[in-house]
Amino acid sequence: MLKLNTAHPDKTESPMNFHSVFLGAGSNSGNRLDYLQRACSMLETLPDTSITGISPVYLSEPLGITDQDMFYNAVIRIRTALNPRELLGSIKTIETALGRPEQHKRWGPRVIDLDILLYGQIVADSDGLTIPHPEMHKRKFVLHPLLDIDNPDHPVLHCKVSELLEKCPDSSSVEKTSLTLHSHSPSS
Repeated sequence: MLKLNTAHPDKTESPMNFHSVFLGAGSNSGNRLDYLQRACSMLETLPDTSITGISPVYLSEPLGITDQDMFYNAVIRIRTALNPRELLGSIKTIETALGRPEQHKRWGPRVIDLDILLYGQIVADSDGLTIPHPEMHKRKFVLHPLLDIDNPDHPVLHCKVSELLEKCPDSSSVEKTSLTLHSHSPSS
């Protein structure tokens, strides 16, 4: 797998490269829709980043620990010049600002969960950063909303998201709602 160089290039010497990135977003505590919307608004404030697509909101069963509230999930497509490591740091900052503790119970309830699903065709696995998301092909609550806005290739499994959904082993309930998130980016 490609190991990412986390050194920051001198932006004055090289042109800015933009990438299409898909983020998974979920919430099952408090005002779930508000947390998702606030996360979108905060993503729009990141440098050299704009939202280019947002899926409808889905209602899904929790995985792992099932004795908790249902999740609202969505997928957000952004265009960014941030490298994967910078983007990961930024989304962790957004999660913390919205009230998610740094130390949290795996599979437990959360006010917000943001994950990098796909970052162009980059494949990375180092120091807490794995792209593509290692579980995305096993989660209908990721594949359905992703397919609502695009049908990209998975750079490791070498097939389209639509094919992943057809083979997905997830048997949990995932339902599209009439709820939507909004962006102020002109291209979304």
